[in-house]
Order: sequence, then C-alpha cells, then structure tokens
Amino acid sequence: MRNFLRRDPAGFTSRGRPPDADTAPAGPGTPGAPVVSALLPDAHALPRHDGRSARPLPSVSLSRPPGHPDGLLWRRAAEFTALFHREELGGADPAPRLAAIRAELDARGTYRHTREELVFGARVAWRNANRCIGRLYWRSLRVRDRRHLTSAEAIAEECVTHLHEAGNGGRIRPLITVFAPETPAAPAPRIWNEQLIRYAGYTAEDGSVVGDPRNAGLTAVARGLGWPGGPGTPFDVLPLVIQEPGRCPQWYELPARAVLEVPVEHPEFGWFQLLGLRWHAVPALANMCLEIGGICHPAAPFNGWYMGTEIGARNFADTDRYNLLPQIAARLGLDTSGERSLWRDRALVELNRAVLHSFDRAGVTVTDHHTESRRFLAHIGREERSGRPVGADWAWIVPPISGAATPVFHRTYDGTERRPAYVHHPDAQARAAGLCTFSPTDGCPLV
Repeated sequence: MRNFLRRDPAGFTSRGRPPDADTAPAGPGTPGAPVVSALLPDAHALPRHDGRSARPLPSVSLSRPPGHPDGLLWRRAAEFTALFHREELGGADPAPRLAAIRAELDARGTYRHTREELVFGARVAWRNANRCIGRLYWRSLRVRDRRHLTSAEAIAEECVTHLHEAGNGGRIRPLITVFAPETPAAPAPRIWNEQLIRYAGYTAEDGSVVGDPRNAGLTAVARGLGWPGGPGTPFDVLPLVIQEPGRCPQWYELPARAVLEVPVEHPEFGWFQLLGLRWHAVPALANMCLEIGGICHPAAPFNGWYMGTEIGARNFADTDRYNLLPQIAARLGLDTSGERSLWRDRALVELNRAVLHSFDRAGVTVTDHHTESRRFLAHIGREERSGRPVGADWAWIVPPISGAATPVFHRTYDGTERRPAYVHHPDAQARAAGLCTFSPTDGCPLV
C-alpha cells in the first residue's frame, strides 16, 4: 500500500495510507468453491446507454421508494429482517428491530444495517446467486465493512487492500468490501470496472484490438480521462475508474504487487510459453450491486476464485475475447480445414489443461469444472436438508467445456431469484462497456 499512487486527469499524485485491518472471520483453506466470477454477463449482451452526464447515472436502486412503511423498501426490509432473525438469531422476535427500522424510514427515508446484518446479507446474496456454481462455501465469505467511505481515492485504496487480502499469497480468500449505499439524500459511489483487475483492449484504426476486446470501451474511457495507457501488450492492467457522487470519474493505477498473475504454460508442450499468456488470480467483480433488504450498495467488489474454464474456455477461447483456439490448433498441427476433425475441441482441452497446470504450479487456488460440479450438487443437498430451495440458471451452471460429462448437466433447476442478491444494473453495465460519454459542460474530458 505504501507504493499506491493516485492519478487524476489533472495529473495530481498523492500517496495513500493502509486502512485498518478487518476483523471478519476468514474462510476455509480448502480450495474450490467460491467461483463467483461466473456471475459475469456475456459481453455482447451489454446494453447501450446514451447518457451524457459525468455525474452518477440513474440507477434502478431499491433504496429510493418512499420511507412510509407501506412502501417497497419497507417490505424488502421486513422480509430480510425476518430471514435474519430466523436463520441467524435462532428464531428471535424481529419486532423490536422492525420498529427501529420503521422509525429510521419515517425520519430519513432509508435505514442502516447492523454489521451482523450486513455480513449475513452479503453471504446469503452469494447463496442466492443463480448463475454461480461455487456456492458450497457461502458462509466463508469475509466481509469488509467500508460503508463510511464515499471518496474515490479512499475507495481506490480499499480496492488495493482488497486485492492484497483476497490474493493471500496465492491461497485465494472469498472476500467482499462494501462501500456506501444509495440513500434518498445522496447517491452512492460507483466503480466503473467490471472487475477490479481487467486487461486493456487497445483499438487500432482498422478495428483490430490488442489485448482484451471486452474492455476496449472502458480502455477508451480511461484514456479519455488522462490515463496514458500501458506498454501496449495484450495484458496491460487497466486502472480503476471510480466515480464519487457529483464528480467526474477518476482513474487510479493499480500497483504491480496488488495484481497477482499466473504465467500460463503447458505440462507437455514447451512452445506454449512462447505465446506469452498470463492471467490474474483474483476474479473480483466490481460493478454488481449488493442488494440487502431493499438497500443497494452499487460499489461492493467481491471475489471467490477461478474455475479453470472461466479462463481457458471463455476468456482465452471466445472469438470476441482472445480467440486463441486457431493459434493453438496450428501449433498442435491439427487439421483446421473442417469442423469434423474437432480441432476446436482438442485445442480447447489443451488450453484448459495449461491453465490448471499453471495455477497449480504457481501455488494459486483454482478449481476444475468436474470437481466444482460435484460440489454444487453437494451444496444443493445441504441446502435442501436445511429446508432451503436452491435457485440456479442451467445455462450458467453447466460448464462451458465437457458439459455432459459433469453431473450438473443431467438435471433441471428452479430459476426463482431470491433476495438478498447481487444485481446487474443496466447503467453499471453500460459504464463497464464504456458506453457512457461526457460533454464539455460537465468539466470532464470528452470520451
């Protein structure tokens, strides 16, 4: 943290200070389950946005209904409070707490969770994540309560600390850092990045992209805000783009030691290292809203650890991402003249072998799709024995490689969405895709 630098469009640089250590309980050392990065949407599904203001964009926040107890916020608060008292407090009477919440709603139009409620709500939101296969250890999520913070610089410092604590020298820990919520009196801060660590995508005049095409839009935003760009490799780490209420977004360079990366090599093919591939170890989602009892926290970065296929079968292999399968197939000497040789499948398996081998060799937590599929069914069994239904989205739970060879393929799931939850808001997706622009009257650079 002592080397953490802040840079804004005006060129100002200052040094941050390490925040206080958090006291939340640590998760288990057993590698595997928290693959919360699987909550990400497909890049092509991101909506367009025509906003022109650099100020916080409109949000579908649930914390803005009227404070009257008959409003939506009151209903959400009552539902969550009853759940919390039933599960965490052994069925204690929620009436006193509900009375306190009603008084807060009448006075301020919102209310504040206790730390215990925040921890429980964040963990249950993971338990309710229908697109996440790695929910077996949802109770292990460590919660860093930073709801008092709204400034972009302080949030950037805490994001760096989050990456240090979550990376944990390779033994990745499930972690969430929760910043200020939306209230009727003030909007919440926003983190524009889809994840705390993402690789830049530099668009050339001919439309080609060096780096990750998924991040080309946000790369252009960061450049428009004054970021000079990296050395121009396919794996330049993007700065954090953070917006505090009422101000233009600011960019913050991540210090190199906060970004744990794994160089990718193959257990058999020496030429694989010549590809120069690497990937970051902590998949910290940054632009999803944590919604607990009707209160929205738009800035609440959280992570589990990777399932190998997220990197090998999607990030590296998708045609709108790094699109490496043709290159690997050529190196393998495969017949790519037609589909019946299954060259894509063979290249895909070797690419995923390389990812798992490399993370294991580096001593960095990763899980494989066969193990995680079995764990997910164990999670369903455990929850059902506790009398809780488990929602799931089949299209996201089934791995993107060898789906029919995993046990999660051969069944159906209840798609009901439950609260608390991690929610994608359209404005947040638009920001991550770089689809928001500014006008000169906003006092911001044109993007």
